[in-house]
Amino acid sequence: MIEFTMPSLGADMEAGTLRKWLVKPGDRLSRGDIIAEVETQKGLIEIEIFEEGKVDSLLISVDEKVPVGAVMALIDADKKAKEQKLSSPVIPLPASARQKTGVNSMRRKNSRVKISPLARKIAAQNNIDISTIKGSGKGGAITKEDITLAIAQKEPARTSTKDIRSAIASAMSKSNREIPHYYLEMKMDMRQALAWLAETNKQRPVKKRILLTPLLMKAVANSLQQVPELNATWENGIHLKERINPGLVISLKKGGIVIPAVLDANRKSTESIMEVLSDLIPRARAFQLKSSELSDSSITITALGNGGSDKVFGVIYPPQVALVGFGGIREEPWAENGMLDVRPVMTVSLAADHRATDGHTGDRFLMALRTHLLNPHEL
Repeated sequence: MIEFTMPSLGADMEAGTLRKWLVKPGDRLSRGDIIAEVETQKGLIEIEIFEEGKVDSLLISVDEKVPVGAVMALIDADKKAKEQKLSSPVIPLPASARQKTGVNSMRRKNSRVKISPLARKIAAQNNIDISTIKGSGKGGAITKEDITLAIAQKEPARTSTKDIRSAIASAMSKSNREIPHYYLEMKMDMRQALAWLAETNKQRPVKKRILLTPLLMKAVANSLQQVPELNATWENGIHLKERINPGLVISLKKGGIVIPAVLDANRKSTESIMEVLSDLIPRARAFQLKSSELSDSSITITALGNGGSDKVFGVIYPPQVALVGFGGIREEPWAENGMLDVRPVMTVSLAADHRATDGHTGDRFLMALRTHLLNPHEL
């Protein structure tokens, strides 16, 4: 029998409140299924399970506050599924494929609605009936913004700015108290990266264009393959992470931040990362994230955007051991091969845990990152 426990969704989390069970005793489970909704300081989070079997019993009542690590349910492990797990990877079903009765008829009805592909995808993942939404786009088309609003209205977030600020304060206090930070910074020539983006986007419609942030995330992910010591956590010693899941700092409109992860970013193309972020950011701002998107982040990225401050020196989010900060892009004099030019320049900073690595490791990472940004076509 497997004990399913309340997961930790960050260093600041001590407990969560169960708001809804999405399964009942006797239901069969596949890896990646959403089985419950839990409210935390970061909003209403969908909790995934990563075992296969059958629900034996549910031990927690709805609206009950549950400490991290407390047993919530008992799962009767599927021995046959375990054997299959050893021989072949299990692909989790998307949320839209796990919905209950009525979905097929809803899909047939929704197939006639004028809606962008991205908005349709986000709606399906959040079980939004698009036939009930009045589109604000051209010709009444439903846009991504319409779906984001529908998600927020579907289940109004109980989380307040005060709750989020309290969570941030707890995590950052722990970071400053326990982590000996060291900082490095490096100026990087962004001419090649910006030129590659401009050329790539010439072939794309406006709504499909790639922004700079996915390119930066892809460059970070590939750099971590070369310097894996920074893709790690520190918990009574360094623990290298097998998966590269960079978390992106997202500012919330009413204040505060949330840091969801892009899972396996090193295995995704820049275009795929753009698609993930287009889905992830509106869900984060509507407090509609999955547990793995909050708990599996292996490094943090913060990007101030063009026109922002020149530099950012971040505070590491425990138990991670590093944070990468991208400042704004400025035109600056640039000397290369004895020649002086004016280039778009970005200052990239690295905050790292001195218990886990040292400055030499951090310098190797920044040098790898610079190389990738100078050769964006190879990412």
